[in-house]
Amino acid sequence: MRKIEHIGIAVKSLEASRPLFEKLLGVPCDKVESVESEGVTTAFFNAGPNKVELLEASHENSSIAKFIAKRGEGIHHLAFEVDDIYTEIERLTGEGFQMIHEQPKKGADNKLIAFLHPKHTNGVLIELCMDQS
Repeated sequence: MRKIEHIGIAVKSLEASRPLFEKLLGVPCDKVESVESEGVTTAFFNAGPNKVELLEASHENSSIAKFIAKRGEGIHHLAFEVDDIYTEIERLTGEGFQMIHEQPKKGADNKLIAFLHPKHTNGVLIELCMDQS
């Protein structure tokens, strides 16, 4: 793993949360993107060498809607940048970690993504992400 690529924060409303994070981080929202496969709309902020991703549920059955219903708004996941997501999935499963996604899939920000199950990472949802370019 190369670095923390972004921190994902679950929010009830991007409309309400974007101005708050623009003030907090002192930078405008970089882009907003819908990821239908995950049932979310995301907003990214470039905050120094890392990014902050706000995640709003696009339907009531999405994992973000369920997360907010159970835990409220807050940190949802940590995303780590990897050079080769396939090799990293193989390495981590070989080390005994359980993946939520056995194969990477298309995520926001032109990335391939895969999540590790939080039961194997001290309760922290970990995302692996790799640029598709």
